[in-house]
Amino acid sequence: MKVLVIQPKIGMGDMIIYLPYIQAISKKYKSPVSLLVKKNSRADELLSQDKHISEILFLDRKNDNSGAHDGLNGFFKLAKYIKSKKFDKVFIYNSSLRYFLLTKIAGIKNIYQYPLFRKKDNIVTSAKVFTEYELDEIISTQPNIFLEENRIKEKFSSDYKHICLGFSASGSTKRWSVKNYIKLCEEINAKFPCKFYLAGGENDLELIKEILNSKIGSNCISFAKMNIKETMPIIKNCSLYIGNDTGWLHISCALGLKCLALFMDSPVIAYGKYSENISIIVPEGETEQTTTHNTDGKEKISFKKVYDETIKLLS
Repeated sequence: MKVLVIQPKIGMGDMIIYLPYIQAISKKYKSPVSLLVKKNSRADELLSQDKHISEILFLDRKNDNSGAHDGLNGFFKLAKYIKSKKFDKVFIYNSSLRYFLLTKIAGIKNIYQYPLFRKKDNIVTSAKVFTEYELDEIISTQPNIFLEENRIKEKFSSDYKHICLGFSASGSTKRWSVKNYIKLCEEINAKFPCKFYLAGGENDLELIKEILNSKIGSNCISFAKMNIKETMPIIKNCSLYIGNDTGWLHISCALGLKCLALFMDSPVIAYGKYSENISIIVPEGETEQTTTHNTDGKEKISFKKVYDETIKLLS
């Protein structure tokens, strides 16, 4: 049985949220599945040790329509490629007619897809209801990233609390001030000696520099020159994730960490309630139900609340 799963969202967090359903499909048909995803999902790094995945195919579509799979020629090029793989079934986590026609032309006989032309979508609820209906079984929403045994744990001194600090974000409205993170680290470290792992990339170099040049900088290790695959064993051995709603939050959650997530400008109901590993802080005056896109609440996150909850989770 050859099964293809199409998951066209672009983020690491989105990719991780779909993992329970992709893994359930693999278990149902007793065979690893193929994934069609975008490169920005980082699926090749996140899932390199996941035996539920047989191969990862990259979907090259761009906002400026310059991707290899954009336009009519790109559509038929991709259809031809998928057809060569001779899939028996496909699960499409998207409601676009394009993906239905793509897989139909590719000769896949059994096509399972979200209802066509759906406009509103809670990423977790839609995926859960769809997959449970098609597989006829209940599926946990808790994602799991699989890692082989590693020796990194031996390098983690028990004299410290090890904290993954998720100060990065996909946009400025989703990012708590780096000065708040510096102050938080200083105050946590005064109570518990800590090592902080700066979860950010090349786009965050100025913020990383600011943290490293602060009083707490000597206690910090940057991820900037590491790829995602290299950071995951380190995150796995941390005590806690503290940070914004970003891909690092979802990676930490899927690696089994307790996570303190600050939601300022993204929907808590979609991205913060799928796992018991995640504790939520929202802007003052907002609730988990009202914090969504365009809340713009980064100036209304209570420092005291973040500090108190951090100490509680570390104790």
